[in-house]
Amino acid sequence: MTLPNDPRASRQSGDARPPFQVSFEFFPPKTDVMEQRFWESVNRLAPLNPRFVSVTYGAGGSTRERTLRMVRSIKAETGVDAAAHLTCVGASRDEVDAVVRGYQDAGISRIVALRGDPAEGIGQPFTPHPEGYANAADLVAGIRRIGEFDITVAAYPEKHPQSADWASDIDNLKRKLDAGAARAITQMYFDNDDYFRFVERARAAGITAPIVPGIQPIHSFKQISGFAARCGASIPDWLAARFEGLDEDPETHALVASAVAAEQVLELVDAGHTEFHFYTLNRSSLILALARLLGIRPD
Repeated sequence: MTLPNDPRASRQSGDARPPFQVSFEFFPPKTDVMEQRFWESVNRLAPLNPRFVSVTYGAGGSTRERTLRMVRSIKAETGVDAAAHLTCVGASRDEVDAVVRGYQDAGISRIVALRGDPAEGIGQPFTPHPEGYANAADLVAGIRRIGEFDITVAAYPEKHPQSADWASDIDNLKRKLDAGAARAITQMYFDNDDYFRFVERARAAGITAPIVPGIQPIHSFKQISGFAARCGASIPDWLAARFEGLDEDPETHALVASAVAAEQVLELVDAGHTEFHFYTLNRSSLILALARLLGIRPD
């Protein structure tokens, strides 16, 4: 297969610029050792010129200060545009608005706006704070009232676990975008058919905004399986079979993980998709390999 930014094609067209756009997600480190790995990954990935990198926001705002510190530092030290995650769980509107204004004062113009998971855990009913934002669409509208932020929201190729049906799930996405979000990024998924069907549903409902596939390289199948179970993402049988028996064989595990991620990304490329969001888990090696497959090189 010849990728659209294959050097041969670039020479023929006279345009050597890669047509692909990527973004990366990190989480705020909790320890000095984790912070060292965080910065090693950021500094290896920043030269790829991502559209932006984002830093997650702990349950109930538990990492609020660390998230802000990391986002400010990334922007200051690498020059890469950085987005801060924000949720409305367990906080009043005034408290959330204060966080948004803090981002604004720090020069952060991008926010990933999420309703967030209940403090009791994923799968438990969500109860808004009595004086808080009711949902993600309400949160997006609140951010918009404060300033001109570039807002990203979440989408769920396998349907949000708490959505009653597909119609309500797609309607929820539409309300978030109509409230002022620029794009949606999907939760991790491993079967591209789920993504393709989701995009078809969204387009049929009149949604025109970009729906960016969220790609989760499998650094540890055991760890990712646990994440998937908690957030409602399924692990296909064929995928589990590929990693079966590799818990004590990290070298083969890494090779299989690279192949799986490459297959998923290249299938999306064949279908015409040019933008990807990678969940890094603060690791860079697999992301660098995927970027190279897309023809993206460090500046």
